[in-house]
Amino acid sequence: QVQLVESGGGLVQAGGSLRLSCAASGHTFSNYVVTWFRQAPGKEHEFVAAVSRFGVRSYYADSVKGRFTISRDNAKNAVYLQMNSLKPEDWAVYYCALGSGAAAEARSWSEYDYWGQGTQVTVPT
Repeated sequence: QVQLVESGGGLVQAGGSLRLSCAASGHTFSNYVVTWFRQAPGKEHEFVAAVSRFGVRSYYADSVKGRFTISRDNAKNAVYLQMNSLKPEDWAVYYCALGSGAAAEARSWSEYDYWGQGTQVTVPT
């Protein structure tokens, strides 16, 4: 059974930066695509960014392209999300997820196999 633990969330002013981390345990990390989702209050889970199994390719939602960077370190069983130029619309709970599908295609929450508990990112207006 895979366990995922996110960290690094917090309160940041608009224009600021945060770096989220997701630590995985319990399985061969490099077997999985890793994706960050987020969920704002009253909304569905939204795809944010995905990284391929060995970190060669990354994919981003249009809303975060150019501001967020996803990366992974398979030796540490970890994935990161560097978030710059944060906006109030980035306010959400951020989750990491592991899946067996294709990084270029899997965009919905239900396509993934394991999910963390989330970390809150708050960006006041």
